[in-house]
Amino acid sequence: MTRIFVCQDEALSDGEAIKVDGPEAAIAVFRSGGELYALNDRCSHGNASMSEGYVEDDATVECPLHAARFCLKTGTALCQPATEPLRTFPVTLVDGAVYVDVQEAA
Repeated sequence: MTRIFVCQDEALSDGEAIKVDGPEAAIAVFRSGGELYALNDRCSHGNASMSEGYVEDDATVECPLHAARFCLKTGTALCQPATEPLRTFPVTLVDGAVYVDVQEAA
């Protein structure tokens, strides 16, 4: 497993997202309702960065290009045009720093 540093905890405000490079693809890290979530950054419907999407109060994010919505907790696609889920990643807070844990493909 690879642990990727994202940012200091106070650098990511509620309703915001940040993109980090993962070993295989970019990862979007979100704060919604005080909780931290991480998803694959690329929309499953098209070439859009989810970190540039609209974070909603109900722990969802809307794609900035196609208005598809995804659950931040599970990655589930909640409406068309997306039908495929986004991969989720565990987020860890250690000594005031935010990390994403990524299991690399074998």
